[in-house]
Amino acid sequence: MTEVKIINADILSSYEMPENMVELDRLLFEAVSKDKHKIIVLDDDPTGVQTVHDVSVYTNWDYESIKQGFEENNKIFYILTNSRAFTAEQTKEVHEKIGATIAKVACELNCPYMIISRSDSTLRGHYPLETEILRQQMKLYSNEDVDGEILCPYFKEGGRFTLNNIHYVKYENKLVPAGETEFAKDKTFGYVASNLAEYIEEKTQGKYKSEKVVCISLTDLREQNFAKIEEQLCSVKDFDKVVVNAIDDCDLKVFTVALYSAINKGKKFIFRSAAGLVKIMGAISDKPLLQYNDLIQKENNNGGIIIIGSHTAKTTKQLEKLKGIKQLEFIEFNSDLVLDEPEFEKEIKKTVEQEENIIKIGKTVVVYTKRNLLVLENDTKEQALIRSVKISNAVQSLVGRLNITPAFVVAKGGITSSDIGTKALQVTKAKVLGQIQPGIPVWQTDENSKFPHIPYIIFPGNVGEVDTLKKVVETLLKNK
Repeated sequence: MTEVKIINADILSSYEMPENMVELDRLLFEAVSKDKHKIIVLDDDPTGVQTVHDVSVYTNWDYESIKQGFEENNKIFYILTNSRAFTAEQTKEVHEKIGATIAKVACELNCPYMIISRSDSTLRGHYPLETEILRQQMKLYSNEDVDGEILCPYFKEGGRFTLNNIHYVKYENKLVPAGETEFAKDKTFGYVASNLAEYIEEKTQGKYKSEKVVCISLTDLREQNFAKIEEQLCSVKDFDKVVVNAIDDCDLKVFTVALYSAINKGKKFIFRSAAGLVKIMGAISDKPLLQYNDLIQKENNNGGIIIIGSHTAKTTKQLEKLKGIKQLEFIEFNSDLVLDEPEFEKEIKKTVEQEENIIKIGKTVVVYTKRNLLVLENDTKEQALIRSVKISNAVQSLVGRLNITPAFVVAKGGITSSDIGTKALQVTKAKVLGQIQPGIPVWQTDENSKFPHIPYIIFPGNVGEVDTLKKVVETLLKNK
């Protein structure tokens, strides 16, 4: 296995940016405009819209929703699967259904399509299961095999960079190999390798060898060697794997221009990526960060609610920083009571009552689960996941049981934000307004949701600096 070391983040600025960015943007826009494929992004939690705006997110995958997505003018639409909260068997079942329905709609509308399996930028999730199922369904229902799978976990806004095939997570001024981070120790989705080619071999249990992985180098991307990159992509067959190095959006722009050229020549790919690639493949423009007046309904004088479920060290530090805002009220939700159902129900009811009393007087309430993750002796991955889902169901009910409309809802954590969006807020189709901070997306709830047209801020557990959550809340409280 490749030896990996922590390196100084200054290395990122040592690579010269292309001088012809305007021309590169023109080439990208031209390539995207000419391509006729609809791009469907299957998002394994709601945080995948971290880089886009003015696109739709469907929270179910029935025929009507998928057909509506295909019929939109936008090139891209999202389907929220929330599969990171599923067991492997549940994930398999869901992806078989989605893959079959997408193929059916595409055939009826005579519309070619590509699927991006958007997953965690720190490499957690049901991989390779999800993309293998999607490939099988495409072959079964569309009679088309997929030449290759492209892995691209780059996500600049979250500090995720791939350099020399090593995937890094940025902590202050250090780049830490992903396999050395807390994320790699995840009970359900843990891994060892930081080198993406070796990660593929590890996760596929040796089916796809690291030495056979095609790696798109940063040197070729910065030199804009379109012909070589296209040649590499055209050489891929039998669902072999491609790794994309990237430390800036310009790298993905070069890659995507070459990619569309290969696709135009008949090559077919499935993508496993973080949020960065989606934006570039759709040529979605930059948009300024959302401000108070973009978000808050003037007629709503109630307070907001902030729910913090993520247990990452970063989230806990962000919570401590948030406590510096004096006009907030804080409640610790005793999530450890999950082991005692009657007591757990009492805790839920008590917390909801406290929330409503705070919100109706115009103050914002912050509810957070216990900061130490509950660990049991002789625990299994499946048991830990099931218990986590039970806690998340309780946490979402802290919003779902409200009888008063909050000015806004903030959810911290992937599973937490998915359950609040779909179960508590009952959103079936959301509009992505944009981002309130880099990598922090905002949905506008639909008219049929529990609280129509309020901003729903989806804050990933592993994104942002120590003060980012505080900045988000300060924006929302600007005139409060």
